[in-house]
Amino acid sequence: MSKITSLKKIINVFQLYGIALTGKRKSANFYSGLHMERSFVQGLVFELEYELKRELADDKANTVETPQQLINYLINS
Repeated sequence: MSKITSLKKIINVFQLYGIALTGKRKSANFYSGLHMERSFVQGLVFELEYELKRELADDKANTVETPQQLINYLINS
């Protein structure tokens, strides 16, 4: 799968969760900046893994704190 196709899928999933990936929101903390609960962040990670047919290592999935960090993990894995 190309990077462009992956990025389109990532953007669509983030939009489903109401997260815009423009401006400061892409580097906002999930918990303090976007006020998400851990279960929703884990759901977001699961949805992204499913859409991209990739799996993040548990240590990365459990420590992700920003949309930008999550995207970097998914694109570079």
